[in-house]
Amino acid sequence: MRAEHGKPKRALARLAATACCASILAGCVQGPDYTRPMVEVPDAYRTATLLTPSEIRDHWWTGYGDPRLDALVTEALSNNRDLRIATARVDEFAAVLAGTRSQGFPQVGYGLSGNRSRASKEMIPSIVDPLSTTWSGLLSASWEIDLWGRIRRETEAARANLLASEEARQGVTLTLISSVIIGYVTLLDLDEQLRVSEQTVAGRAKSVDVFEKRLAAGWISEFEMAQVRSEYQAAVASLPPIRQAIAQQENALSVLVGRNPGPIARATPAEIANYGQLTIPAGIPSELLARRPDIRQAEQQLIASNALIGSARALFFPRITLTGLLGLASPSLGRLFSGDAHTWSFTGDVAGPIYTGGGLTAAVDQATARRDQSLANYEKVIQNAFRDVDDALAAVQHAAEFREAIRLRVSTLQRGVELANERYENGYSDYLEVLDTERSLFNSELQYASARGDYQRALVNLYRALGGDWVGAPANAASTVQSGGSKK
Repeated sequence: MRAEHGKPKRALARLAATACCASILAGCVQGPDYTRPMVEVPDAYRTATLLTPSEIRDHWWTGYGDPRLDALVTEALSNNRDLRIATARVDEFAAVLAGTRSQGFPQVGYGLSGNRSRASKEMIPSIVDPLSTTWSGLLSASWEIDLWGRIRRETEAARANLLASEEARQGVTLTLISSVIIGYVTLLDLDEQLRVSEQTVAGRAKSVDVFEKRLAAGWISEFEMAQVRSEYQAAVASLPPIRQAIAQQENALSVLVGRNPGPIARATPAEIANYGQLTIPAGIPSELLARRPDIRQAEQQLIASNALIGSARALFFPRITLTGLLGLASPSLGRLFSGDAHTWSFTGDVAGPIYTGGGLTAAVDQATARRDQSLANYEKVIQNAFRDVDDALAAVQHAAEFREAIRLRVSTLQRGVELANERYENGYSDYLEVLDTERSLFNSELQYASARGDYQRALVNLYRALGGDWVGAPANAASTVQSGGSKK
């Protein structure tokens, strides 16, 4: 009996020795190890003279000093549906990583069964009882020895895909924040245009009243009266499109922050003159490789596709699986736990390909081609990132120049309206000159409100092109990978 009990122990010892040897030999990982490819990085941006010594700080949008904007950004980060989708996708890839990595561990299971059967008396001797009962309880374990690194390469790819999904979430976050700020700035822009239009309508309404009295007194002609009324009606006609644009922008911003369409609390037109602005942060092109979420995402996708080459190559080699079974079996439930009821088995399986008609080679070629695609995409994303920053810097520079030019034009036309009115009152010109100057001033004031908004939007696009700050420090996905789960 002791000898029988010693057999499972010796089998387990052999299993442990085999596992130890397999672990020593497990360095034969197939496929190329990842090394970051060399990319050509410009020494400086084309419009680098705009950059100031400041750095992008945490929560960079607070530079506007507007608590209503801060509240909208916070609400968007909590409720935006696109961000929720991106977060759930991170959770999905974290689960994929856990499932892939689990293949490298022993798979342990159990089974309990009870069987009652009756054999045909025509098939057995008459002295044999046709009724039989079997009870069994089994504990099984199997382990695929990852001698060629297939599971490790697949785990490496799954880890990279998880990190890529995290970078994608950071990219959605950056885009969301920028979109909220741009939407808010556009609302302020439209509010200012509405204020200018309403102010112009009120001023021209007073002119209509004055000229109607002059017409009744016979001091002006019907033609002059028609001109004054026409300009008033033109100013009134400018109000509905602006109000419609405001309503649509409020609805779009409401959905962006995760609410149903409705009004948006924001700074009043009186506060716009003192509205804060972002500073233009400094930076060098090489920093984009570490800051931009899309670049980091593209690199993780390259790492994943590179690892899958090794997984495909490992299929050329045999798969080694160890399976062990330890249990109890007896025809009587009462004797199931007796010493004689013990049963065990140990199996080692080796299976590998001999001829596949080129299928395995094709799988390696496919994985290599996907790696090459990922590499080209990585280089393309980097080039587009440099272009985004240069475009944004150029937009900031020219938007600032245009805004200043329009401001000077508005100032000049305001003085021009005063002079035109003086010339008309003193009989040096007709009222058409006054109307032309007022019309030019009105259009320029609307253009100036839009130019101020364009400059702020260009600044936000620059922050987005530089990678923003992703709401403080980037999420540490490494801890997620180590734990096999995702951060909530």
